[in-house]
Amino acid sequence: MSTNRREFLKKASLLSATAISLPALHVQAAAAPRFNMSGYAAPKIDKVRVAFVGLGNRGTGAVDRFTYLEGAEIVALCDKHADRVSKHQKTVVDRGLKKPVGFSGADGWREMLKSVKIDLLYICTPWDFHTEMSIEGMQAGAHVACEVPIGLTVEDCWKVVRVSEETKKHCMMLENCCYDFFELQTLNMARAGVFGDIIHSEGAYIHDLLDLNFSKTYYDDFWRLKENIRFHGNLYPTHGIGPVAQCMNVNRGDVMTSLVNVASNDFHMGEEAKRLAKEDPTTFGQFVGAEFRGNMNTTLIRTQKGKTIMIQHDVTSPRPYSRIHMLSGTKGFCEKYPTMGISLKSHKNGHSFLPQEDMEKLRNEYTPEIVKFIGEQAKKVGGHGGMDFMMDWRLIDCLRNGLALDQDVYDAAAWSAIVPLSVESTKKGKTVEFPDFTQGLWISNKPLELTLKGGGNTKIRPKKESNDKQLNV
Repeated sequence: MSTNRREFLKKASLLSATAISLPALHVQAAAAPRFNMSGYAAPKIDKVRVAFVGLGNRGTGAVDRFTYLEGAEIVALCDKHADRVSKHQKTVVDRGLKKPVGFSGADGWREMLKSVKIDLLYICTPWDFHTEMSIEGMQAGAHVACEVPIGLTVEDCWKVVRVSEETKKHCMMLENCCYDFFELQTLNMARAGVFGDIIHSEGAYIHDLLDLNFSKTYYDDFWRLKENIRFHGNLYPTHGIGPVAQCMNVNRGDVMTSLVNVASNDFHMGEEAKRLAKEDPTTFGQFVGAEFRGNMNTTLIRTQKGKTIMIQHDVTSPRPYSRIHMLSGTKGFCEKYPTMGISLKSHKNGHSFLPQEDMEKLRNEYTPEIVKFIGEQAKKVGGHGGMDFMMDWRLIDCLRNGLALDQDVYDAAAWSAIVPLSVESTKKGKTVEFPDFTQGLWISNKPLELTLKGGGNTKIRPKKESNDKQLNV
């Protein structure tokens, strides 16, 4: 959907005006939750038996990181390509660990679930497989950790929620940006009330991936490029929404109620397809004439308590990388990109960022326990500067000690639902309602705690070599 600034502002005001009149979604007609997974602490698992499915770029990094976790045992590996399975089995063995069972082929993952006893299914496949693999993994008796998104339709998001409630198995979406260092610090500051009442937040995934999306080798059969044809909306919202939703207590004291999405035209992908097709018509001719989603998608969300969130997505414009991560509260403000800064009303009435010495004081005071405990080791192991390993370590430590996870199935569903809802909003050109996946339990669900109380005993094997080769995607 093409739009100019006037149309954008008109739709933004429509969101504000319309959202107030929307019905309270926590009372929508649906079955009551069978079990509340928010704050749920599953029984302790001393040694977490982990199986991986999908050994491409994300799966490769995940298997590597898990070889450093003493509290986890890699018992099985699966990919449709048998050579990838063999390669990763060797990686595990070379680290002095027991060789995991290997599975390959289109249905190898189902055979793995039937024949190997696992505690955690770790999913790193293309998006279309996430929902069914998550559901069947939980039904097979395993907790699930799945790369983003958990589902591509609202219906699929509801299915995952229901199965998690029925089985009492965790289903965590692996939103790694929630574990980046500034995001964790600002979450801790938000918990302490430093920003006051957070009124508005912004997040994004702005990353020039034009060349990578057209790469012949990086994504099997150009699957990620094809998603930019299939979904004309905010295709990849979770990096932006995850950290700010936690800071605003979404699903734990507040809930998203409405959404509107606007999009620019496509100014890059169509032209890139034409250019590449001239050089290699056999490979790229299939994309000539395709209707790609626009460069910039902007999603505006309103919550039940009258707060707003903006999430943007652009992976083709030649812009510097940014996730924005901005919080605007009654007492203060912070943002990460393009310049990391914090502003407090007590300092020059909030009209400038704090000087570096004050920023350092805040960092020392509000860096959470998890970062102090594992942050430097996480940087050494790697994975997007350490946040991937911090996420994995925290997941295993929670499972081993019977602690509630930082991200639950309601977060997975709500953050993922932005994709189909933004497509619907773009198509209809109007505000759409946001389902409440907690079914009203957000009112009493407790905010996320960052404490290591009851855990923190998962040890790390020494790092022997650098393996952080994955791109920041």
